[in-house]
Amino acid sequence: MTGYASLLAAEVGSTRLEVCVADITSLAVDAIVNAANRTLLGGGGVDGAIHRAAGPELRIACEQLGGCATGSAKITRGFRLPASHVIHAVGPVWNGGAHREEELLTSCYRSALQLAAGHGLSSIAFPAISTGIYRFPPERAARIAVSTVAAELAAAPRGIGRVVFCCFGKDIADHHIAAFADLGLA
Repeated sequence: MTGYASLLAAEVGSTRLEVCVADITSLAVDAIVNAANRTLLGGGGVDGAIHRAAGPELRIACEQLGGCATGSAKITRGFRLPASHVIHAVGPVWNGGAHREEELLTSCYRSALQLAAGHGLSSIAFPAISTGIYRFPPERAARIAVSTVAAELAAAPRGIGRVVFCCFGKDIADHHIAAFADLGLA
């Protein structure tokens, strides 16, 4: 993968986990994960950036999917992106934490990993799902992201050799780095 420098890297079994600050649409990985809304038809933030970079073919492909439930994920080709696939994961809107938000965010990461493995993909990059307009507390979201991915890979490696936590800013990356440290991965 090119286009970024890792701020932190660790191994979980045979999988390399990395934290970087970069534009996720520039990463040459097998799949980038889109922090999508339930329609899968584009929106703001990372979702809009991915749709713009992938081109109009992505929207056409997403129209065929019929939307996606919160906590789930669906996959399309990457079209004009360096990544060959886009995994569209629908994260929860933060409503104070009493509405299964943590469970649904955990499910996003699990579902994306399962789709990647099921399609024989070996590298995947995640944004900080739900931390933008959906207002999920970034520190909490980073802990869920890193612990879920590490636990899933430790339990069943799935053939994924590299996972990148691609953060839009250094502040979000710092939350991921702290999560690595909390889990004893750094």
